[in-house]
Amino acid sequence: MTPTDDHWHVVADAAALPDPGSLAFTLPRDGMAFFGFVVRKDGEVYAYENFCPHAGRQLNWGPDRFLTRDQSLIMCAAHGALFEIATGLCAAGPCVGERLVRLTVREHGGELQVHLPPRCGDATRPGPGS
Repeated sequence: MTPTDDHWHVVADAAALPDPGSLAFTLPRDGMAFFGFVVRKDGEVYAYENFCPHAGRQLNWGPDRFLTRDQSLIMCAAHGALFEIATGLCAAGPCVGERLVRLTVREHGGELQVHLPPRCGDATRPGPGS
């Protein structure tokens, strides 16, 4: 099923995302903030909700900092859980076998766009301090 155009959101200029690299974004959704991030690795772009399934908090350990030092995995700042970039699967740490919530992403007209359906389960969460 192809997402409809009314649910695509521009999250970054495509040239702003290095390979490898990651960028955080925030989008409004149902009166709340939706926190996500995009990752480029080996020419492919992936997008995920910025939420650790184990720690219940945002993953990044600094602005746009989601990847390990060697930039081969996504790392949670809270407990060091490691997630595969291409699948979101937790490969090491306290939530082995769980996955990040993956989002549909495309590179279109020089922009990175993420598809957010009106609601997708519990993927809309309050921001920090809420």
